[in-house]
Amino acid sequence: MQILDTLRTDTRLRVANGVSWLTAQGGDQPSRLLHWPWRENPYPTYRRLREQGPLVSSRLPFRAATTRAAVDQVLRSRDFGVVPPGYTEPPAQFNTVDLSFLQMDPPDHTRLRKLARPAFSPRNMARYRAQITEITTELLDTALARGEFDLMRDFAQPLPITVISRLLGVPERDNADFVRIGYVLGQALDGARSARQLHQIRDATAELELLFERVMAERRADPREDVVSTLVGQADEGELTPAELGSMCRLLLLAGFETTVNLIGNGVMALLRHREQWDRLVADPDLAAGAVEEVLRYDAPVQLTGRWAHRDTDVQGERVRAGEQVMCLIGSANRDPRHFEDPDRFDITRADSGEHLAFSSGIHYCLGAPLARLEGEIALRALARRAPGLGPAAAPDRRATITVRSLSAFPVTTGYR
Repeated sequence: MQILDTLRTDTRLRVANGVSWLTAQGGDQPSRLLHWPWRENPYPTYRRLREQGPLVSSRLPFRAATTRAAVDQVLRSRDFGVVPPGYTEPPAQFNTVDLSFLQMDPPDHTRLRKLARPAFSPRNMARYRAQITEITTELLDTALARGEFDLMRDFAQPLPITVISRLLGVPERDNADFVRIGYVLGQALDGARSARQLHQIRDATAELELLFERVMAERRADPREDVVSTLVGQADEGELTPAELGSMCRLLLLAGFETTVNLIGNGVMALLRHREQWDRLVADPDLAAGAVEEVLRYDAPVQLTGRWAHRDTDVQGERVRAGEQVMCLIGSANRDPRHFEDPDRFDITRADSGEHLAFSSGIHYCLGAPLARLEGEIALRALARRAPGLGPAAAPDRRATITVRSLSAFPVTTGYR
């Protein structure tokens, strides 16, 4: 029976993927974002979609919000939610990995987000700065001594995973496992395309749960000043269920890892491809904070997010019926020429770059945005100061995902000419 169920699941997923592929081949622009080669560089597709209007219908069962105004409206509007009307959580076909309050609407979203918020307070950000600087220095000491290194493997990945591990209170001995598991779960944000991938996602989730169960047991016996200790205490006081505790830890790990890894990877790639901008940062490393905002606008780590209409409403003059799914194209919104002048130009001194939607908007605005910004700023400033001759040693490799836009490898050299 289990084999039969697996075959049925695999057939369903592959048929759905095949239908989507045929739709894309037939010229449906929204569905092209789901497939290679269009998703390798989605920005030309975004431009064509914006030219069709702020809300574009697909032959698949969703509509795409394409402009900054439309995306911002959907993300802020209480007429929309992250789950379909009538559900308390995303249906199974839209929920390959449980990411706590990120996949909840109020009131549960409000309650759980409030419990996690103190970890990202301004006071804690000031405390984290010294730790992030120390980790950055250690990683660059090792990487720069070699002259050539892989930016992703040797710097962009270990930096945020070490930071979030310390923040959560997870032993650093588990960092390599977290990178591997995070990679699998990051791909899951696009949904499973086969039973084999679904099995990999479930295995990774189960492995992560076992790791956190061990850490939680350690923190119950030996509480410390870390996030897991705080969450365990809240669970013991009845503010969190055991399932909520596990899914929140999973969310904080994945969100704290994926966003910053890809902010650094996409940012360094953009800077090195626009050499005059890299030279400008090298000349004035204090431009790093502005560079982070421009990277988030120009090549956002998270490119899209979905919402469901909970009632009949209007989006920029377009009628949306209750129960319709709207895909908010964050990457398109951040390149909207109606809002950003010459949006395809990468400029780390752009005055309005901070008006991007890379961290979403509304009640689901990214709780970890201050931490990602801080890590990105410290990382780019350190690279500019310590590796002014940084350059590509080979072409970067890109992960075949669309929700998360990221590199898997980026060989670089400190002696670029």
